Amino acid sequence: MRLHRGLPAAADLPVALTIGNFDGVHRGHQAMLTRLVEAAEDLRLPSAVMTFDPHPREFFAPQSAPPRLFNLRAKLERFRALAIDRVYVCRFDARLASLSPDAFVEDVLVARLAVRWVLVGDDFRFGKARAGDVSTLRAHARTFSVETMATVAVEGERASSTAVREALSRGDVEHANALLGRPYAIAGRVIHGEKLGRKLGFPTANIALRRRPPVSGIFAVRVHGLDGAPRSGVASIGTRPTVSSSGRVLLEVYVFDFDAPLYGRRLTVEFLHKLRDEARYPDLDALTRQIGADVREAREYFASARAA
Repeated sequence: MRLHRGLPAAADLPVALTIGNFDGVHRGHQAMLTRLVEAAEDLRLPSAVMTFDPHPREFFAPQSAPPRLFNLRAKLERFRALAIDRVYVCRFDARLASLSPDAFVEDVLVARLAVRWVLVGDDFRFGKARAGDVSTLRAHARTFSVETMATVAVEGERASSTAVREALSRGDVEHANALLGRPYAIAGRVIHGEKLGRKLGFPTANIALRRRPPVSGIFAVRVHGLDGAPRSGVASIGTRPTVSSSGRVLLEVYVFDFDAPLYGRRLTVEFLHKLRDEARYPDLDALTRQIGADVREAREYFASARAA
């Protein structure tokens, strides 16, 4: 997969293209990307994705923008897994936001990308003030064809990044994972912590988070990146109100039956089931008892999942 940071000054060859943020690369996105690859093969064109960083909502209203489901690295990994040939990561800034719909078509799609076929969702909007829609795109499509993708429903709900975030925020991890088509996951490198978990009898791998995550609380998780097969465990993601007043969000993972050094390793933590919300406890003894209860409940969850 070829990664382009920004748009080329001029296209080197025509492409089949889809456009979007693709946050989470959920099942609706997967259907769209699969259709893109199929069409590109039929047309003998490279399959290309145009996506944005930052998210437009982060540009227009950074304080109220929703948390990302994926960082850019994770999104690109999913594009690669789905056999996309090219990805154009466009910086969403004032210049791009100010383009009129017709300028976006002529300057970006035609002149810089030489699109021959474009796939968008049926609710696609583009250009300054989101003034362009599918009919606008088709009206300007003199050198390329336009196809729209119908909504994908999962468990009676439209698959969307918003739906995934809402499911995660209310603790319905199972529904979020159904919308995603795989477990929701956070990846990162293990950093040195305060060693408090080890003192309490539950050594944890600490992963710093650069952005506010869409989940919080205590979860049964599966951890990748250790020696051998993935391992089960318990994760806490939040501000640790019992032991810290910093407000900094941290992901802490206790891996069952594993006590090797993990500092510097890149782990992927899959969230499978929420056990409870984060809470403040009166002292470390109470916190230790609750952690023990969480571990027992998580082990029971995995035991029942294996038996099912």
